[in-house]
Amino acid sequence: MISKNIARPLTAATLLAALALAGCSAPQAGSAPSSAAGPSTASASGTPSPSKTSGPFGGFASAGEACTKISEQATGATLLPLSAAQGKTAELEQFKADLAETAERVPDSLKADFANLKEVAVAGVTDQTVFSSGKLQAAMAPVTTWIATNCK
Repeated sequence: MISKNIARPLTAATLLAALALAGCSAPQAGSAPSSAAGPSTASASGTPSPSKTSGPFGGFASAGEACTKISEQATGATLLPLSAAQGKTAELEQFKADLAETAERVPDSLKADFANLKEVAVAGVTDQTVFSSGKLQAAMAPVTTWIATNCK
C-alpha cells in the first residue's frame, strides 16, 4: 500500500523533472559564445547586488543559471517525501534550506509561485495527500510554465 502511494508521486516527479530539465537545457546551449569567459567578468564586479532579486534573472547572474537552479530545485521539491521516507533527515533539512534560498533568489515574476511550491512540497513531507490530491502538481504548474517561457 505504501509503495503505491509513493509510486504515484515518484512517477509524477520523474515526469515533471524531465519536463523541467528539458526546458532548462536550451539556454545554456543558446547562450552567448563568450559564456566561457563569464566567470572572469563576473569576478571583476565582485560586489553582490543590493537585493537578491533585483536583476532581470532575480538573484542569478544569468538566464542559464536561473533556469538551471530553478529547475533543479523545483524538481527536487517533488522528491522531498522520498528523502523523508528514507529517513535522510540531514539531506532533507539541507534541501529545505536550499529550496528556501532559491525561493528568495527567483525573479519577482516567479516569487509568489515558487514560494507556494516550496510550502506545498514541504507540507508533503508529513501529508502524503499533497501528492495524491494533485496539490503538488497544481503548485508546480506555474513554475513549469515560467521555465518553459523563460528558459529557451
